[in-house]
Amino acid sequence: MPQIPSSNPDSPEERQYEIRIRILRIIFILVFIGYTARLFGMQILSGEVYMARAQDIARRTAVIPAQRGEIYDRNFNRPLVLNADSFAVSITPAEVPQGEIAGAISRVALMLNIPREQIERRIPSLNSYQPVEVASNVSFATIASLAENVDSLPGVSWQSKPIRNYPETGSLSHIIGYVGDITQDELTMLYNRGYQQGDVIGKSGIERQYDELLRGKKGFETRTVDVRGRRIAGDINYVREPPEMGKNLVLTLDSAVQTLAERALGNRMGAVVVSRPSNGEILAMVSYPWYDPNIFSRNDMGNEYQILINDPNKPLLNRAIQSSYPPASTFKIVMTTGILAENAFPPEQFVDCLGELSYGDRLWRCHIRKPGHGRLNLQQAMAQSCDIYYWNVGRDYLGVERIVSYAREFGFGELSGIDLPGEISGFIPTPQWKDRRFHERWLGGDTMNMSIGQGYTLVTPIQMANMVSMVVNNGVIYQPHLLKEVRDPLTGTVEAGTPRRVIHESEIRPEIFAQVRGDMRSVISEGTARFPLNIKSVEIAGKTGTGEVGLQNKWHSWFAAYAPYETDNPEEQVVVSIIVEAVNNWEWWAPYASAIIFQGIFADQTYEEAVRALGLQYIMPIQGRRE
Repeated sequence: MPQIPSSNPDSPEERQYEIRIRILRIIFILVFIGYTARLFGMQILSGEVYMARAQDIARRTAVIPAQRGEIYDRNFNRPLVLNADSFAVSITPAEVPQGEIAGAISRVALMLNIPREQIERRIPSLNSYQPVEVASNVSFATIASLAENVDSLPGVSWQSKPIRNYPETGSLSHIIGYVGDITQDELTMLYNRGYQQGDVIGKSGIERQYDELLRGKKGFETRTVDVRGRRIAGDINYVREPPEMGKNLVLTLDSAVQTLAERALGNRMGAVVVSRPSNGEILAMVSYPWYDPNIFSRNDMGNEYQILINDPNKPLLNRAIQSSYPPASTFKIVMTTGILAENAFPPEQFVDCLGELSYGDRLWRCHIRKPGHGRLNLQQAMAQSCDIYYWNVGRDYLGVERIVSYAREFGFGELSGIDLPGEISGFIPTPQWKDRRFHERWLGGDTMNMSIGQGYTLVTPIQMANMVSMVVNNGVIYQPHLLKEVRDPLTGTVEAGTPRRVIHESEIRPEIFAQVRGDMRSVISEGTARFPLNIKSVEIAGKTGTGEVGLQNKWHSWFAAYAPYETDNPEEQVVVSIIVEAVNNWEWWAPYASAIIFQGIFADQTYEEAVRALGLQYIMPIQGRRE
């Protein structure tokens, strides 16, 4: 039978039972005291702290994008870049119930008409409480559709986000550039400058060069929301810090000259630079082919961008600063300066041009006039662009080392420092370079090629403009630039300007440059360019050039010049540098395009008026090699 506990209060079993009861009572009392103390501390002593934490959990901070500054031409009367109203859609992954994220992404992708993979790539973590922008440039109609379904789209939100609108989509594309979402690599480099994930950043051109001026300062909006993310009415904790618009930029460009240069070049692959030698201001810069920068604001821009990337004509390339070419006979300006400055060969002494010259194991022919020019001095050799004169003097009297020295004196082989990203330096060869590169000795034939701007020498159109500017300024080159002023976006007050900056000052005597200018004038008055540049509105001085590329009936067409030839007001002088690439049908177009530009500028005419004034509407494409 089972044993019955003794009812004797003094029994050991009864005393043990009472001890256990007391211990349990003490434990319960201690637990109660502990919980009471904890609640007292949380509600009374630390109540405000925990209330703030609770509010923080229910509060959402949204970024208010700042409008980028606008960009104007030099007259500050018409913006070249505008901001257009638009919306951006974001997803906060942690607010989407577990197991529903895939379905939510699919629905949003369908409503936005974008691939779901595009959204998935942008979401770094499913546990993130930070909104992730998945699409921009979203129409109001799409936002209205999202709003109708907001209860079934947890974690989805939208906000106003202005986008760039480029009304001028022609040749300005290479100057202005475009913007896009910041990449991870860009963020790594720019994080310490205040850039964040989701920021819009300049990708090329002025948009990139002056991004920190244009981007402005973002604003913030902090509000309390319910479990569905909706704003609570009467929110006393609502805080809003408005954004600050970026600075407005005024460029040195003249819209009328830009249009004139664009139309003068036409649909020919090449580049034009129009500048003021007295201060380095760029009045026009054209590179063809160009592109439409508005495609980078579209959600479906991927295909269009891929087409641009794969285009063999490279429309994204700014040929004015990112392509280099043999300077051809325009290099004879450098040669003439070196010959005069070094007294290498008497300028009045004649050289016989019989049309060909035997040297080494080949016959060198003067391409300008096959029967030969006859007897020429330096001024006549420049005017007629006689190769044989420069071959002889360059090889036997000036020499490669001095040719290299004077080429560098004019800025060839070095960056100009123009305020655009991506500039290349071109190339000036030396005997040492050839030995390292090809393990070959520099020959007299190499010097002959270099003397007429052929061989390994490469220059950019902006460098060509600087070369002419140096001659005009008696040895001074001012840094070419596109930014004229920085202005306050609200008041229009000028906050900063771009000062004139000397990047090179030569020790060559002014009288040398005066003689070179005279020789350049003879190219127009009696030489190779007397027909296309025979205009009445202004006197021009310059040099033609035809660059060989190894293809039959295919040559680069160069022209580098300035006007007026003589003036008491250097501020009115203009330099024009043009390259028309050999891939175009040969028509020796660079001098004619220059004539249109000079006529338009100095006669204050449009493209059509300048063409009619010059009679070029009757000119058929010119066949054959000329210089």
